[in-house]
Amino acid sequence: MSPADTPPPPYYLVVFASTRTDDDHGYAATARRMLELADAQPGFLGVDSARDPDGVGITVSYWRDEESIAAWRRHVEHLIAQADGRARWYASFAVHVARVERAYRFPPPTR
Repeated sequence: MSPADTPPPPYYLVVFASTRTDDDHGYAATARRMLELADAQPGFLGVDSARDPDGVGITVSYWRDEESIAAWRRHVEHLIAQADGRARWYASFAVHVARVERAYRFPPPTR
């Protein structure tokens, strides 16, 4: 998997760092659906995600602006997935939102 192909800054990112529980029932299907829905949201720019064998994961989603992030946070299906995550799939999580001022790639883009 290659890093997300984001536009030149500024843009925003949401970092979702989590520790999973042992409950896998429905998680993969919900994760796929959330990515499908996010990809259809105005302002969504891409996502990078990784999880280690112990269940610690980091997902970084990239967004054009704070309004796009807020709309995604309020999306009805996303709200349901958030509730399921709290109740079943995550032992803990943290969310961080930041504005990207500079970004670098290797190799550099050929735009």
